[in-house]
Amino acid sequence: MSLVSKQTFGTTKDGSQIDLYTLTNKNNMQVIISTFGGTILSIKVPDKNGRFIDVVLGYDKLENYESQDKYIGALIGRHGNRIKKGHFSLNGKEYQLYCNDGNNHLHGGKIGFDKKVWSAKETDQGLTLTYISPSGEEGYPGTLTIKVLYSLTDDNTLSIDYKATCDEDTVCNLTNHTYFNLAGHDSGTILNQKIQIFANYYTDADKESLPTGKIVSVVGTPLDLRQPTIIGNHINDSFEQLQFAGGYDHNWVINDYDGTLKKAAFACADSTGITLTTSTTLPGIQFYSGNYLDGAPEGKNHSHIYKRCGFCLESQYFPNALEHPNFKQPIIKKGEPWHALTTYQFGLNK
Repeated sequence: MSLVSKQTFGTTKDGSQIDLYTLTNKNNMQVIISTFGGTILSIKVPDKNGRFIDVVLGYDKLENYESQDKYIGALIGRHGNRIKKGHFSLNGKEYQLYCNDGNNHLHGGKIGFDKKVWSAKETDQGLTLTYISPSGEEGYPGTLTIKVLYSLTDDNTLSIDYKATCDEDTVCNLTNHTYFNLAGHDSGTILNQKIQIFANYYTDADKESLPTGKIVSVVGTPLDLRQPTIIGNHINDSFEQLQFAGGYDHNWVINDYDGTLKKAAFACADSTGITLTTSTTLPGIQFYSGNYLDGAPEGKNHSHIYKRCGFCLESQYFPNALEHPNFKQPIIKKGEPWHALTTYQFGLNK
């Protein structure tokens, strides 16, 4: 099990102290997490030559996390991804959320969990972050209590264990929005890296990236990533789904979903030999190729963050599921525990 150390990161504009926690395992793999947004700032893993490479995008300055709007590294909630027109019905009552993505609600609204200060507690298992979202925050019903455990094991697996309870029926779809670049955070685009998604189907989406309710086979499309595929090979194809999203930004339906931990995706960079295997208990995985990263603040070590220099693998309930009863619903019942687990295991190409 990992060792945990703590240091101060700075103070937010409203005067809240923010701390950094570093998880280190016996292989000297390190993960740095901030109490601002529950954000992963850094993941350092060994490459094929034994050098430690930081494989996630991030910032050296707290002020950049406060100002950025790309959700880099952050915990996302109450509802990751999009809700059409920020509107849903629950138990016969209508709710209106803040629309922060054109006509739609995205990643929790105007001030989502990515901009909240989380309380932290070191445990034998790792680092537990807690946030209590009051009833009515961003328009959601019920007071939602969230606990997220970050743990790092000696097989170089970072686990994110999500737990939540609410005093009313409510919506809950938590995820993490880390951008990976397995050649190094400052190495350029991810277009030469490979991606594999263990999914025979994806959710068809419209030009606003809202699923239409149709679940479509990947066969014969550029979204067929069942074998390791160079990300740049088809990203600019004249395929409507890719053109709508400006590249990959879609939800895949994980094969054989049953609520247990299933392998969702695999990625690798030949230049470093670093591999990433993502598994989750949730039914969907959003592979996002960083199509809209332009305009982000300066990254770590004065690096430039720009279009397609990182990719996300966001475990989730399907986007806009509340409008489509055929999708698994992101609903917590009053007083009942909600739980999800997502793991990111790093390794080396054999």
